[in-house]
Amino acid sequence: MLRKAGVVGISDVDTRRLVRHIRDHGAQNAIISSTEMDLEVLRARLAAVPSMEGLEISSTVTTADAYEVGEKQASFRVALLDFGVKRNIERCLMERDCLVRVFPMGASVAEMLAWAPDGIMLSNGPGDPGAMPTSVEQVKALVATGLPVFGICLGHQLLAEGMGMRTEKMHHGHRGINHPIKDLTTGRDEITSQNHGFVVKRSDAEAHADVEITHVHLNDGSVAGIRLKGRPVFSVQYHPEAGPGPFDSRYLFDRFVDHMQASIEQRLKSTRNA
Repeated sequence: MLRKAGVVGISDVDTRRLVRHIRDHGAQNAIISSTEMDLEVLRARLAAVPSMEGLEISSTVTTADAYEVGEKQASFRVALLDFGVKRNIERCLMERDCLVRVFPMGASVAEMLAWAPDGIMLSNGPGDPGAMPTSVEQVKALVATGLPVFGICLGHQLLAEGMGMRTEKMHHGHRGINHPIKDLTTGRDEITSQNHGFVVKRSDAEAHADVEITHVHLNDGSVAGIRLKGRPVFSVQYHPEAGPGPFDSRYLFDRFVDHMQASIEQRLKSTRNA
């Protein structure tokens, strides 16, 4: 039936054996071919594929030019640094009365601040955060502005790297829409969508005096969220914007908006008292 419909499919694959192999040997590159059937040729092609470890690829998917989404009269202005942003992050912010300006990952901090944002969003994206020293310094400078910051996935990892914590490639990553997470700040559990192969080293996060681990993955205990003590800066490893996906974590966008509201009120109070 698939052949008649012109739909590509794969058959005669022992998927259980494949899952056991990945479980035992870790995530790895693979190749599927419907034209070249010479195994030696395929092995040579596979050997030429670079490892994800040490690979920077966000620059291949970031926007070329800044753009805005949302209403001009919105209550909040969010500068979103694009490492490979998902549109639903933009939608979740717009639903909370935010005007969003999406900046290329190479945008300068001065350029972002010139737009007068109320908060900074660090997007998701592909690749190894340890291979992005320029972006790490950029995120570090954005945190130093004192503005509220919210990072998702790669944005979370870059925030950690900017705070001096290391990231590492996982034996096998977290993929799918049914990962259990505990919010340590509330004691509540949530079902989340995840898609990542790198993670913040838990030992580094635990040892950092200015960082609090806020979320953990209940399957393996890995770091799923952090916040900076005394500052409106936080991030999560998973995807609260997932669509389609679970909605349990959408409160994180509300938390970000609350931080921006508090920051605006503090600035107004300081201006009146000046």
